[in-house]
Amino acid sequence: MQIRDQIVLVTGGARGLGLAITRTLLAEGARVVVNYLNSAAAAEQLVQQYPEQVFAYQADVTDKAQVQALFAAAKARFGQAIHSVINNALINFEFNGDARPKVEDLTPAIMQQQFDGAVVAALNTTQAALEDMKTAGFGRIVNIGTNLVQNPVVPYHDYTTAKAALLAFTRTAAHDLGQYGINVNMLSGGLLQTTDASKATPDAVFDLIAASTPLRRVTTPEEFAAAIMMFLSPYSRAVTGQNLIVDGGLVKG
Repeated sequence: MQIRDQIVLVTGGARGLGLAITRTLLAEGARVVVNYLNSAAAAEQLVQQYPEQVFAYQADVTDKAQVQALFAAAKARFGQAIHSVINNALINFEFNGDARPKVEDLTPAIMQQQFDGAVVAALNTTQAALEDMKTAGFGRIVNIGTNLVQNPVVPYHDYTTAKAALLAFTRTAAHDLGQYGINVNMLSGGLLQTTDASKATPDAVFDLIAASTPLRRVTTPEEFAAAIMMFLSPYSRAVTGQNLIVDGGLVKG
């Protein structure tokens, strides 16, 4: 199925990286379900700009009932079920190495918050999508990860551990769901210049990353979003359970 024929859910799709993903999908002609939690004004602006292509819906992706209501509302709006899901939403996190909790400061609650935002949220959207994807014999699920799993140059313990668990879930879900024509993959980035989560990062850190990267620059949200399109297109129909690192070649997968 071509991207232009798909209805794609982007969690956290009204701001930061999610907004870049949404705009890339719109340029491809897709209809986009923009999930948001606190970005109502930004989501409504997208609806005003693209009334035929965008449906915005507020839902906490860590709440299963709210996610199920989101899928039902999107199906009612477009007359078709969601074909593809991009699990992008990031729960209360900033890339600020000075402010990160050290090992001695970690609590189960800190760890659980990021686990819920990554793994539980992806479980909720996957389960909500499953029945219709099985019926259609088609589905694309893309989970957003991080190259910190492979190269934890800054030890964001809670965030990186949750994304490592999401990578494992990506691979086990791909194994389980491939028989139904559902492909599950992960796209992992480095620090992007700039998103809401990376705006607290000092310029010196961006400069260091650029100097260490084969492309000699920091990846932008738009460049990262463009790579997601491969996983949604027919060109990746035999690709599942994979983790593609998109960081300008900084980390080798």
